[in-house]
Amino acid sequence: MANSDKSNGYDEIAAIFISGRGRNHSGVGASVVTDWSQKLPDRATVLDLGCGNGVPISQALIERGFNVYGVDASARMVAAFRASFPTVPVECAAVEDSDFFGRTFDGVVAWGLFFLLDAEVQRRLIAKVAAVLPSGGRLLFTAPSESCSWADAMTGRTSISLGYEAYRKALEAEGMSLVGTRLDEGENHYYFAQKT
Repeated sequence: MANSDKSNGYDEIAAIFISGRGRNHSGVGASVVTDWSQKLPDRATVLDLGCGNGVPISQALIERGFNVYGVDASARMVAAFRASFPTVPVECAAVEDSDFFGRTFDGVVAWGLFFLLDAEVQRRLIAKVAAVLPSGGRLLFTAPSESCSWADAMTGRTSISLGYEAYRKALEAEGMSLVGTRLDEGENHYYFAQKT
């Protein structure tokens, strides 16, 4: 049976999420995203996929002077995003259904999103992201380095990591190079890719 909740359970637990991670402006991930963004051009346009309420990832990018756009499938998260960042374009849609504002971006961030999606949706998302990045455009996403599945700590739903090798191959198939990986203080695994 298909999952009809495109937010993968996050709309239902939005208030819990926002009261924890969604209020921590220097939360896990913000420093890695800030470091990554230093390779983007000044005033770059960045798409935050699975942006949630915008804290801390979108906020870190906005504070650096980037033109941020957000997409999230949770109506409650998008409402909170709009309340905090009323001038930032944000769309309430599943990433697989969004047209990404019909534009290209210098960078795309997908923190804590990929592994919430089915394996085939993850592969299609890599293709969609590659299509909106120009040559030299950058992608940052998080997922475990090993191929595995587990129950999401917040929603209890199944999460899936394709693993390092499968992500590398999927990126290369779409004209992107995996240029690095990293762990943060919360032991989140980051993939850094660049469009060739």
